[in-house]
Amino acid sequence: MSKTDVLTIDQSELTAAWKQTLPTVLNESDQAEVLPDEHDPKSLRIHIRTAGHSMYTFDFQVTYVDSREVKVELVDVEKADQTVDERNDVIQNLVEDYIRHIHECAQALKKITSS
Repeated sequence: MSKTDVLTIDQSELTAAWKQTLPTVLNESDQAEVLPDEHDPKSLRIHIRTAGHSMYTFDFQVTYVDSREVKVELVDVEKADQTVDERNDVIQNLVEDYIRHIHECAQALKKITSS
């Protein structure tokens, strides 16, 4: 019999850990907000505001597949509070960079998610 690898940490504790850790892996001038997903106890919502004059905001859903692996989905991109086409190269590069940072945060939190 194989043991199923599931996330066992409480969502509020997980959210608090992400709030503390995510800023340490993002660019220093970017701002992030981490919220629990109200519809899925294994998911978080992450809102990132870019630094500078670009005024981009990115919304991601982060879902734990198991205690170690996360699935990151882009939900929305806005510039100056207007939805933009996320297919342009500049935005795609930013999205890839933020997804990488989100995975770095998940790796940093493995000690509490896989206990």
